[in-house]
Amino acid sequence: MPKIQAFHGLRYGMGHVGSLSDVIAPPYDVIDSDLQDELYKRHPANVIRLILNRDEPGDEADDRYRRAARYLKNWVGEGVLQTESDPAIYVYHQQFDYDGHTFVRRGFMCRVRLEPFGTGNIFPHEETHAAAKADRLLLIKACQANLSQIFGIYPDPDNKAQDALEAQIEGVQPIEAIDHLGVIHRLWPVIDVNTIGEVSALIANQPMFVADGHHRYETACNYREYLRAEGKCDENHPANFVMTMCVSMNDPGMIVLPTHRLFRGVPALDSDSLQRKLDGYFETRVAGEGVDLANTLWSQIEMDDDQGQLAFYCRKDQRWLLCNVTDQGRARLAEVAGDRSEEWRSLGVSLLHRLVVESLLGHVDLPKPKYVHLVDELIDGLDGDDGEFELAALVMPATLGHIRAVSVNQERMPAKSTYFYPKLLSGLVINPLH
Repeated sequence: MPKIQAFHGLRYGMGHVGSLSDVIAPPYDVIDSDLQDELYKRHPANVIRLILNRDEPGDEADDRYRRAARYLKNWVGEGVLQTESDPAIYVYHQQFDYDGHTFVRRGFMCRVRLEPFGTGNIFPHEETHAAAKADRLLLIKACQANLSQIFGIYPDPDNKAQDALEAQIEGVQPIEAIDHLGVIHRLWPVIDVNTIGEVSALIANQPMFVADGHHRYETACNYREYLRAEGKCDENHPANFVMTMCVSMNDPGMIVLPTHRLFRGVPALDSDSLQRKLDGYFETRVAGEGVDLANTLWSQIEMDDDQGQLAFYCRKDQRWLLCNVTDQGRARLAEVAGDRSEEWRSLGVSLLHRLVVESLLGHVDLPKPKYVHLVDELIDGLDGDDGEFELAALVMPATLGHIRAVSVNQERMPAKSTYFYPKLLSGLVINPLH
């Protein structure tokens, strides 16, 4: 893993804001306009005004970025945001419920030295988009800070690095916030230099895989290059680093959720038609009728734990098909995705998109699907879509092992191959870059 570093984080002063829960927000890319408005109303110093400042009447092109920078500067000047007195790394726990169980995901936030993807020991696993990076670059130029953290995962079979930090926070009262989904977030600054050095040494030789925040990571690299071109960034400049939440791949709270698909733009077809198109490439059977069968089918798919198993709902006859890829199907995928590794081709999302949707159904330019993570969301989407979605699919998520195998091959997975829940909060710590 690249070099990590403690830093003087900016944190909200509780005497100014009252409750941390009122000023935090999820990552910018999961905030719709309704949630943006709700966060604006929640508190005048909510971090939404930094990470996703909204357009105002009469704005010119970049005004919202400049406005975010003014908020940041004013809040620091007024003491709303306060600088940590000593360099720290920040232990960060997230307590959440899923599938009837309570989990705690443990990690720590620090600065991680940047390495362009493909040049070192930091690996992406998903594609990025130019428009999103351009947006984030304008924001980081204006604010000169990492307003949100990258999410990085690293192998540590015995969780030694995290356990060293846990020993430091035992019995210490955390800083706590609850987000709009009910997830409890707890934070502890750790300033002990010996512990920080121990953690750094324990993970020094490990790879790091970007679980979330690919656009922000690449933007941090682009910002560093921008400063270098301006002659403003030597090797000691803080822009050589990016604020990162580091989580052991072996942490008990580290789970990956699925991302199911509701497809737009697919011509109506019934289950018989779909079976004919999949014939030979999948073993298929009609599993039943009605959208509510999705819960039963997903329970079976989860229990079988097979990336080669998919389930499709055809609106035309309201039937579900349960499908298992055959050797012929895998051979066909190897033909149409010969530039990809066997690890990439083994993914359920690769079978779904490259083999089924693009090759067997012949849809290469479909509109972006609606992505959902809970089966109930898929059911609600089909019940209330007024016929927008003619086809839906249940698909297994890529595992942490898949992420590692595909990433070290210098490949990127299809979009939405993974969903790491819960999302990391923005507003717990800000990393200044000046």
